Amino acid sequence: MVDLKGKGIKIFSGTANKQLSEKIAKYLDLPLGKAIINYFPDGEIHVRCLENVRGRDVFVIQPTFSPADNLMELLIMIDALKRASANTVAAVIPFFGYARQDRKTKSREPISAKLVANLITMAGADRVMSVDLHAGQIQGFFDIPMDNLTAVLTLADYMRGKNIENPVVVSPDVGGVARATEFARGIPRSTQAIFVKRRLGPEEVETSRLIGEVEGKSVIFVDDAIHTGNTIINATEEVLKRGAKDAYVCATHGIFAKDSLKKFEKSPIKEIIVTDTIPVEERNHLPDKVKVLSVAPLIGEAIKRVFLHESISALFEKD
Repeated sequence: MVDLKGKGIKIFSGTANKQLSEKIAKYLDLPLGKAIINYFPDGEIHVRCLENVRGRDVFVIQPTFSPADNLMELLIMIDALKRASANTVAAVIPFFGYARQDRKTKSREPISAKLVANLITMAGADRVMSVDLHAGQIQGFFDIPMDNLTAVLTLADYMRGKNIENPVVVSPDVGGVARATEFARGIPRSTQAIFVKRRLGPEEVETSRLIGEVEGKSVIFVDDAIHTGNTIINATEEVLKRGAKDAYVCATHGIFAKDSLKKFEKSPIKEIIVTDTIPVEERNHLPDKVKVLSVAPLIGEAIKRVFLHESISALFEKD
């Protein structure tokens, strides 16, 4: 590990996922930058950096999941650092919020992901880094370098260690086929299947058809995020009806909106594996079947490589 101390790099953290930021800083053997982040009496966000960043390369770690204050906090931190004469400011966004509206599917709809990309760029970010974007094309919304890291190999390594017999990797929708294919490369002797689904609304999805064989096999669902859990639970019930032995779920982002954790606890899913891009472990009553892996080594290594002008793609190249 290259010693980065005294090399002109600074790591700052927002408040959305301080635990992950601390793990990343520990991986890099660097202290987190000191900053005050609080609120004015009327609820507006106040930020002040307490360290000299003039001429430094700064990385700001802040996921932008709900509420929108998380996004505003990131934008204000970027602005503060640029005005403090930082050499470069990289926005490290483990979970990129507002990503599901990446195109217009109906009249008079926004493209929220593009709007957020514009806001981050206009705030002064020189680079953006995220983990498993909802859609890869979001990278094209930025006119600055954008690194879309993936936790797929981290999830696959964990599942490979379980030595599951007759595994079949299933994508819950057509858009996730490439992700599932990459995951399957890390699972020996695995086959693949796919669900074709139709979305009825923001919270309602109708799963219509399964393509592939699951009878007598252990199903591993792979997705970028778990929101309400309805899609995955319905898909699990469907594969079990078709003779699957059991079902696992792997997803990078464990959003677990509303009462989804209670649903998962009662569901027939054997194990749910997510990462700490969102602070899942802070949730009360986290079911025993939920396993949280850390992406700190992944993000930490990517930050180091960006700072040292080394290849990031080499992180994901497997023999």
